[in-house]
Amino acid sequence: MKNVLRAQDKNDAMSDNETTLTTTTPGNFIRHIIDDDIAANKNNGKVVTRFPPEPNGYLHIGHAKSICLNFGIAEDYNGTCNLRFDDTNPHKENAEFVQSIQDDVRWLGYDWGKQHFFASDYFEQLYDFAVQLIEKGQAYVCDLNAEEMREYRGTLTEPGKDSPYRNRSVEENRELFAKMRAGEFADGSKVLRAKIDMASPNINLRDPTIYRIRHGVVHHQTGESWCIYPMYDYTHCLSDSLEGITHSLCTLEFADHRPLYDWFLDTLEAPCHPQQIEFSRLSLQYTITSKRKLTSLVEDGHVEGWDDPRMPTIAGMRRRGYPAAAIRDFCVRIGVTKSDNTVEMGVLENCVRENLNEHAPRRMAVLNPLRVIITNYPEGQVEQLTVANHPQNETMGTREIPMSREIVIDQDDFLEVAPNKKFKRLVHGGEVRLRNGYVIRCDEMIKNEQGDIIELRCSYDPATLGASPEGRKVKGVIHWVSAAHGISAEVRLYDRLFNHPAPDAAKDGLDYTAHLNPGSVLTLTRCVLEPTLDEAEEGEYFQFEREGYFCKDQIVTADNSPVFNRTVTLRDSWAKIEKQAAQAG
Repeated sequence: MKNVLRAQDKNDAMSDNETTLTTTTPGNFIRHIIDDDIAANKNNGKVVTRFPPEPNGYLHIGHAKSICLNFGIAEDYNGTCNLRFDDTNPHKENAEFVQSIQDDVRWLGYDWGKQHFFASDYFEQLYDFAVQLIEKGQAYVCDLNAEEMREYRGTLTEPGKDSPYRNRSVEENRELFAKMRAGEFADGSKVLRAKIDMASPNINLRDPTIYRIRHGVVHHQTGESWCIYPMYDYTHCLSDSLEGITHSLCTLEFADHRPLYDWFLDTLEAPCHPQQIEFSRLSLQYTITSKRKLTSLVEDGHVEGWDDPRMPTIAGMRRRGYPAAAIRDFCVRIGVTKSDNTVEMGVLENCVRENLNEHAPRRMAVLNPLRVIITNYPEGQVEQLTVANHPQNETMGTREIPMSREIVIDQDDFLEVAPNKKFKRLVHGGEVRLRNGYVIRCDEMIKNEQGDIIELRCSYDPATLGASPEGRKVKGVIHWVSAAHGISAEVRLYDRLFNHPAPDAAKDGLDYTAHLNPGSVLTLTRCVLEPTLDEAEEGEYFQFEREGYFCKDQIVTADNSPVFNRTVTLRDSWAKIEKQAAQAG
């Protein structure tokens, strides 16, 4: 059974900011291995890691864990970390994905310097290595088609059978492989396979394919130079070796591939034999990290793109307003282990919430406006009220917000009659304090023909500006914006993309898309924001007081109004929902 890391678990927790990388990293079994290697002067004391994504999609939160681990270890041990694209499948890869991956790694705060490579840089060397395997009698050209190969491979409980082409001569294999490269055979008609052991209990060692034929595709780096492409397992270990990687860190699903990794390097007598070390992959509740399924969400129109703020991609999280420092902090908190575990979404959201609470400037925004006329406020008068940008951080300075006779408040902050004594907002005949402003009293309500309240007539006490709430017995404080000076904006209230904690492994027999949350985004189009937000830059985040944390989006509306995305709520509202669900279940 998988362990679950919950939001309240604070082991190894620490704060971070936008410009300083994590400086205290908890020890883990990988670091212990490296410490022992350095003590034994293995690899002459060098530490070289790599982050090797396949450019067939955008990076997601699981990749962030690997990025922080590989680059963090290289940094802490005065080593280097290569950024290498394992680009062996041009059918699914493109330059857009390459660029997005570089952008994401940089945004997280890491720099690879000159250590930037593509597996395709080594295609000629990889071909030569394959010829060496043929000459050693350790590889052969096979004519079985895909269905026949599956039949010959056997099962987890039954051994495979030798291909009828397994005993071709070295000369014949060398000639056929050269013709494969020359483009003389059709796709799927032949492959090059390693000759290992068809009876091995490890199915990965049952003569795996090394090269396959792919005509009619243009590789984003090599163009049409090649019509045969190496397989990932073959390419990966040799690329590691060519780059002098000392510690090849990968997730647990590659543990069964490690014997194959070692076989290629040992058989080819590679001068550098990196040590493959596996760690648990990130499994995060209420999300999926399957690249194939994320691609399907995009291509089937369930989301607006790879950078949709609901997506678990790094680009989506950046657009939603997650600080890079919060993601790094999250990766530190969840740790590195050898066993699978599931992390509550609340752990990530708390990291984001804690970071933004410290670093996000405060602003006022009315998302569901209700017009208020302050009848005894002088017509035409405008006051500039000086308010703090952050209540606990004086270094963030102050700003001025205009106060005028007509303001807007949130509709939820007014009720004709208080439902109970806990309601601390405005009611007919009651008083409330405007945040950073005066105490007002509701004297009159204006309703439309349907009986809806469309306007309030209030009066204010000029003596209450700057007075402490304790000096005047009012029940609550509400936010507001000057109607004449506020800016119109669209605000998108994003929530979790799925409403099931394990959409990819739900035991209800439904497809994961059946668990998509229909309320994952709510678009509000009548919002009024304080005028300072007109100067907000793309990606800049704020706390909208009493509403949550929001980020300026990269897009604008048709009428050129800004768009703000809700990053996270002020409190973990899902914790209560999950508790109620658990009790009900």
